[in-house]
Amino acid sequence: MGMAEYRRATRIHAPLEDVWEFHSTEQGLEALTPDWMGLEVESVIGPDGEPDPTVLEAGSKLQMSVRPFGVGPRQSWTSVITEREERDGVAWFTDVMEDGPFSAWEHTHSFYADGETTLLRDRVEYELPFGALGRAVAPLSGIGFAPMFRKRHQVTTELLESGSWRRQR
Repeated sequence: MGMAEYRRATRIHAPLEDVWEFHSTEQGLEALTPDWMGLEVESVIGPDGEPDPTVLEAGSKLQMSVRPFGVGPRQSWTSVITEREERDGVAWFTDVMEDGPFSAWEHTHSFYADGETTLLRDRVEYELPFGALGRAVAPLSGIGFAPMFRKRHQVTTELLESGSWRRQR
């Protein structure tokens, strides 16, 4: 049986460079994670072993923990950025869970320039674990993905369209 899949797309009235840059930082990740996830980013190590890189390049490793709805023990989550590409009007990066609450998790964030707007697409392929841990992360599966990604896209839209997030030049 293949992995389950979740997809969402949103058009953002901001240029690709800004949307891309926003998603390339730890600050972007923190801004996009709903409060109810209880996210804590414990460490970010760049591909060269440097702590707290400015940009999450391919090879960057994020050590985080989540505690959805403040229930149960904190669950560790280690993700690695496996690829990050940017070329003519298209950009994408993929993060893969190395260790965490799912049996498998691969999230590809894609960005497509369309004039002064950007089409943002999220695609998550995942496999749920079984047993007690599976029930503990159930809020994230099935019904949980839609509200989480709806919120992420809404926050991205608000921050980038209002101009309250600006590129660090």
